[in-house]
Amino acid sequence: MKRYTKVVEMMGYYFTKELEKKKHHKNKIREIKEETVAKFFLEGDTEILVYFDESGKEILITQESDPQEIKKYLGEKFLEK
Repeated sequence: MKRYTKVVEMMGYYFTKELEKKKHHKNKIREIKEETVAKFFLEGDTEILVYFDESGKEILITQESDPQEIKKYLGEKFLEK
């Protein structure tokens, strides 16, 4: 299952993905476009961790999550039409 992270800051938000490296190298974190995350989320097999930078609160959103929760934390792009 793919995992993306939505980091919510006071001035906005962005999506990231942690890329696992082989052997002793450090994992890399890359910023990802919202459209890309929405596309993979709608295809399934993806979970999104919503992280609030100021409070440290984390919420895990999957396809099985309540549609109201998906709309509240991710937006309408992440709901199937």
